[in-house]
Amino acid sequence: MTDAPAHREAPDAEAVPAVPSAPERAPSRVAVERLYPEIDGGRFPAKRVAGDEMVVEVNAVADGHDELRCALLHRRDGATAWTETPMTSLVNDRWRGSFPVPALGAYEYTAEAWIDRFRTWRRDFERRLEVRQDVAVELLVAAQLVGAAAARTTGEAARKLHATSRALLPPVDVQARIKTALDETLLGLMDEHGERANVTRYPRTARVMVDPPRAAFSAWYELFPRSASTKAGKHGTFRDVIDRLPYIAGLGFDVLYLPPIHPIGITHRKGKNNAVTCGIDDPGSPWAIGAGAGGHTAIHPKLGTIDDFRALVRAAGEHGMDVALDIAFQCSPDHPWITEHPLWFRRRPDGTARYAENPPKKYEDIYPLDFESGDWRGLWEALRDVFLYWAEQGVHIFRVDNPHTKPFAFWEWVIAEVKRAHPEALFLAEAFTRPQVMYELAKVGFSQSYTYFAWRNSAWELRQYFEELTQTELSEFFRPNLWPNTPDILTEYLQAGGEPAFRARLLLAATLGANYGIYGPSFEKGEAIPRAPGSEEYRDSEKYEVRTWDVDESSAMADFIRRVNAIRRENEALHNDRSLRFHPVDNEQLLCYSKQSADGESVIVVVVNVDPHFTQSGWVHLPPADVGMPDGAPFQVHDLLGDARYIWEGDGHFVQLDPRSTPAHIFAVRKKLRSEREFEYYF
Repeated sequence: MTDAPAHREAPDAEAVPAVPSAPERAPSRVAVERLYPEIDGGRFPAKRVAGDEMVVEVNAVADGHDELRCALLHRRDGATAWTETPMTSLVNDRWRGSFPVPALGAYEYTAEAWIDRFRTWRRDFERRLEVRQDVAVELLVAAQLVGAAAARTTGEAARKLHATSRALLPPVDVQARIKTALDETLLGLMDEHGERANVTRYPRTARVMVDPPRAAFSAWYELFPRSASTKAGKHGTFRDVIDRLPYIAGLGFDVLYLPPIHPIGITHRKGKNNAVTCGIDDPGSPWAIGAGAGGHTAIHPKLGTIDDFRALVRAAGEHGMDVALDIAFQCSPDHPWITEHPLWFRRRPDGTARYAENPPKKYEDIYPLDFESGDWRGLWEALRDVFLYWAEQGVHIFRVDNPHTKPFAFWEWVIAEVKRAHPEALFLAEAFTRPQVMYELAKVGFSQSYTYFAWRNSAWELRQYFEELTQTELSEFFRPNLWPNTPDILTEYLQAGGEPAFRARLLLAATLGANYGIYGPSFEKGEAIPRAPGSEEYRDSEKYEVRTWDVDESSAMADFIRRVNAIRRENEALHNDRSLRFHPVDNEQLLCYSKQSADGESVIVVVVNVDPHFTQSGWVHLPPADVGMPDGAPFQVHDLLGDARYIWEGDGHFVQLDPRSTPAHIFAVRKKLRSEREFEYYF
């Protein structure tokens, strides 16, 4: 086993800045600074998916007035040779370049800049010509620069440069020499072979981790396999789940997420509604993992066999879906590890294992693992092997329960270990905790992260939160996965808002985020009764009992989900988070935002009524330029939910949304109409 990664080094409080000494050789005149993205000084990688273009920016400056050039250096992690890509000057000494990341795994990049003596000469030469100065000596300088470049190279390039150097000298006619000096072919040759003076490289190397496309765009459906049977009171099986796959795929979901599928402990088993005592038929919580039938690599006998599970994974693939498995690193008192590895658990003074607590909550049916035990290496390896075992069964997406209660260093190590064997593996962090803890988990390797979306209800809250997630450095490493509900979370908004609240929250999740999910049958049925007033726990929670869901495939909610997911798939603008931009509305109950594809061809504008009780109307401020249209140009918007079309002109547009019938508009911006006649018809 490799050593745990060093995580942070504390600064030396006694350190005193050293007085710089005189350099032994002339220092470079070029400074290269502020590489972006560079997460924590290069300590952690940025995140992209295969097929993306990695865009990098850097500052490059020099004293004086010489022309600078800047290059982006990039390579696969572990390679020795750099690939160089020219960077383009923006404004205020900022440079931008990009490189493709077609393959899974890590890439590294940095930048370097230098003074380009030939481009500096050429710029000044053109200025001299403009004011009709004598350029005879300047042409001799050019001949020297080109001749020196010829001496540094070989082959055809050297031959052309030698010939050009001679053509810049007398007795060749001055006008011919001027034409030669300004030739674009010569400029290209000199860019490649000319002198690079004062070359300076950025002092650090940054990295980017490239994941499968599913990491950036996915729709999750959570289903308890034990509740998949259509017969009331019957424990469901993997075969029952297979029967449901056509329906779930038909709704437009591409990730089927299963809570833990392992044997459930008997000792201190929880009863219905989280009761501390259970009845003889109570199945217990799937998160109380481990019994006589096995632990984290075993399957609950009532669900089926490992062959049945493999059949489910294959069948899901045939329907275009991946199976995501819940990984919860905790053990019931009956887990085999309790006796096989007693050092992996903390003990109380009386010698008994300490069960999980989060005062005032008690979880008597589970024991947490002790990551500080004397056998921590053995524990880490065993937990790594859990991931590897399920990856061998065809599972490559893992939803990890409560990762914030385990060491950051462990996650950094184990995710790297799993990705080394299975670079296609993805990890979703279920961590509803302090923001910086959530961000740290994303930095150490989690591919996606749960968010506070469920509790952001007003338009201003949503705007503020999502601007933070998408318009700051967070967007480089923190991928939000938005869930309106989970088996643990039934928000007050859903409890009080009825079906309009469920529709609004689904639409917000599906369009604000490129990754989203729902706790499936419960959401479709609009389940909204809490266990007690003020609680976010469900009454008769599926976490503690087998449920039978009578899901109507032709229900209005199913049709709504199906339509929203189809809109997501068909419009590339909704496949990313980075382009999210909000637009002013004069009614605080309305939220307006837009997204665009990288090429700008797909543009979506969404207006949502966040009030589930009353009709709201207002004016959206959306200048044409915000959606890629010329100022003053009218453009058509097509409401993909209601199929109406409108011509918008100017920057003020009236909307009215009744939450019972039309909770939102999802407008596709059409930049080109097929004919003037079509324009006149809609106008």
